[in-house]
Amino acid sequence: MRDDVTPDVPAPRRRSLLLGAGVLGAGAALAGCSAGPESTNDTGGGGSGKDRTLTAVIGYGNDGSWDPTQTASAFAMAANNHIYEGLLDTDPITRAPYPALATALPADPKATTWRFTLRDGATFHDGRPVTADDVVFVFDRILDPKTQTLAKGFFASWLESVRAAGARTVELRLRFPFPDGLARLTLAKIMPAHVYSRPGAWDDAVKGLAVGSGPYRQTAHHPKSNTTFEAFAAYNGPRRPLFRKMNWLTIVDASSRVARISGTGAGAQIADNIPYANIPRLEQGGLKVAGGAGMNNLFLMFDTRHKPFDDVRVRQALHYAIDSEKMVRVALKGHGRPASSFLNEGNPSHRRAKTVYDYDPGKAKALLRAAGVSGLNVEIMAVNVSWIVDCLPTIKSCWDAVGVRTTLAPQETTAVFTKLDQRRDYQVVAAASNPNQFGLDADLIMRYNHGPENLWMRYTRWADDPVARRLFADMDRATREPDPARKKAMIQDYIDVVAEQAVLYPVVHNELMTAWDPRELTGIRPQPYPGVNLLQARWI
Repeated sequence: MRDDVTPDVPAPRRRSLLLGAGVLGAGAALAGCSAGPESTNDTGGGGSGKDRTLTAVIGYGNDGSWDPTQTASAFAMAANNHIYEGLLDTDPITRAPYPALATALPADPKATTWRFTLRDGATFHDGRPVTADDVVFVFDRILDPKTQTLAKGFFASWLESVRAAGARTVELRLRFPFPDGLARLTLAKIMPAHVYSRPGAWDDAVKGLAVGSGPYRQTAHHPKSNTTFEAFAAYNGPRRPLFRKMNWLTIVDASSRVARISGTGAGAQIADNIPYANIPRLEQGGLKVAGGAGMNNLFLMFDTRHKPFDDVRVRQALHYAIDSEKMVRVALKGHGRPASSFLNEGNPSHRRAKTVYDYDPGKAKALLRAAGVSGLNVEIMAVNVSWIVDCLPTIKSCWDAVGVRTTLAPQETTAVFTKLDQRRDYQVVAAASNPNQFGLDADLIMRYNHGPENLWMRYTRWADDPVARRLFADMDRATREPDPARKKAMIQDYIDVVAEQAVLYPVVHNELMTAWDPRELTGIRPQPYPGVNLLQARWI
């Protein structure tokens, strides 16, 4: 079984954003920054001792979009965190912002104007200096109403404009006080205008062109095979490169991924997306395996223009019919929890929703009867990510038990979303998502999944529903609310609406596991979202 993509998902122009990365939501010399041949010959190997190459295995495809303003590819996002910098970046675990290209955080996060001075001596990987014009270039693209990017949904509601106030100074003007925006600045990776303003350069970025100012530069990119990096000697920022070279392999097949980090043929020091069933054997072999609970989830998405899924009672019935505790126990080997809200229980804004879909087949049958539905046949179009596939039999057996004859149709993630992009008819989609790739901010997470103009709402055909329009208005009011406690309560209130409507809603939240060799590496912190972050790791 395959883990094609990352548990994280779409936004505008999904075909460009996520092709090959899928919806799961982890992971350039300029000569190697465009797409190369599908080969593993260029491994970035060589060296010995502390100069040897770090080899990482990423369980997601490296052939999705690499454009930082668009991508939700787990591999590309993880890699871009090593290649690029934002004005501010965030700690991969706490998500607290720290100065990256900027020299300091704003003195007053609640101000409506933020001024940043760029780090003296910061240069791009081609040797050109980073300037205020490069910063403006990136934000102009993100805020351009004529350009559809994923990043626009993270900035347009609160950021009015960005201008140069000197060669190394930029000024951000906010529509209203929005301290949460500081952490979001890491999602605006600063890119050289002289590279990406060339004709066709954004298409090249999708294919793998990656020129940043970060601690590592991309040296080769082979889609569906591997991507290599080396330390950028001129880097003078806060997270210095600690490996001379890195080779990231994309291995979506679970057994092949595990084999690459274990046993006599092991050639890698770290791997993400470890199957739960392999944890005991890896630990017995001396590896450290750890993870974290976050927003990673299996969700169900309904086509609300396909009867009877336009009826909220039917959507609720199908959720009540699922024995999610059994799913956690059998499919996830205990590494998960039934959803008690759209947000996972560890999110700072989590509150148990007013509607929680505890296993209740009797209630499911009653709701179907109330909706006048009997003899329902449902096909679940599902991504073929291994842990999702493991969960599908529980859904089928539970739905069959309440009289809903269920057919499972797992397939390549790109195939699923190609059909959705082509607006083909469907009934139910089962897939994985992890908005924590972008942060812990509940406002950001909910807009990513339920923003009025995002691709998810287009897939559900729900955005014009009166309930949806009220939801979007409530979201806007919560975004503008200055009082943190009041804002949190407002978000929790509209999440209750999302839970009740169950148009796109999680069944379970699960853990993502990372394995590494503690005899070789230190400083590893496993993430509760796809990919690896090696900016604080080092050889033993």
